[in-house]
Amino acid sequence: MSDTNPRGNEVSSVAQAVKHVDLDVRDPIADAQGQEDAVEENPELRPSVEQEIQGKVDTNHPDATPEGLTLEAEERMQAREEEITRTFQRVDRRVDSDREKRTQAVARSGSIKRRRSFEKRAASVDPWADPDRADARLQLSRAELAEVNQEAARVSEELRGWSRAAISRRLAERVVDGTDVASAVMTVFEELQMGPGQVIPIAALERVDDYEVDIEGTVSVLWESQSPKISQVGLIDDGTSETKFTSWRKSGQPIVEEGDRVRMRGVAKSWYQGRCSVALTGRSQVTILGDRPE
Repeated sequence: MSDTNPRGNEVSSVAQAVKHVDLDVRDPIADAQGQEDAVEENPELRPSVEQEIQGKVDTNHPDATPEGLTLEAEERMQAREEEITRTFQRVDRRVDSDREKRTQAVARSGSIKRRRSFEKRAASVDPWADPDRADARLQLSRAELAEVNQEAARVSEELRGWSRAAISRRLAERVVDGTDVASAVMTVFEELQMGPGQVIPIAALERVDDYEVDIEGTVSVLWESQSPKISQVGLIDDGTSETKFTSWRKSGQPIVEEGDRVRMRGVAKSWYQGRCSVALTGRSQVTILGDRPE
């Protein structure tokens, strides 16, 4: 009869199972410690963020030298230098090159064509604007031409920005159309006086179609403004009439005093209760003429 111990065999089997489990299960703390030891023994060298940035700056710097650069960086630098050279290099490199003159000629020719085209369209409203029409002064008699030139010289002294020849031609056009010289002078003078850039009479403000005008006169009255947005408000008189002017604080215009003779350019027209007034804006220019009265 064999001596067997079933309970002992069972315990032995459990012990073997436990031993087998102990061999398969790893200790996480020990593994982590082992990995740290491995990293410390074989560290991986990588540049820091600051080093990478500085490397890019040094590589792309215009004063950098090819020494110590990679082949890619050398080729990139050389390509940039060649591109800059091509950009500043003229296509026509002859010493006696007439490139500038040819460019100016082309630009001048284009300007003449555009102006001629505009004048052709304007001729539908004003026949004298036709560039193919002869100068009106050629159609005047010698006596009429002498009178027209004399009046043109007188008008040119009163109007800024208009030459005597331009005024003479306009007068001749009116005379050829059948107007006498005296009436032609009045008509042309009023047209040119109301034109852009001219100081117009205050009495003619309502008849001018332009939004911005130039006026000149004496500050006759100043009022105290009730609005903090207004710097000054008053009246300006030029002898023909007077009008109210308003200077906005944001416009930054100089302060005027009563009795000052001023020229106001680029003032904006406005209407209030059927009357025309002007306002000084940031685009306006105020000039005090002469010395201020004591």
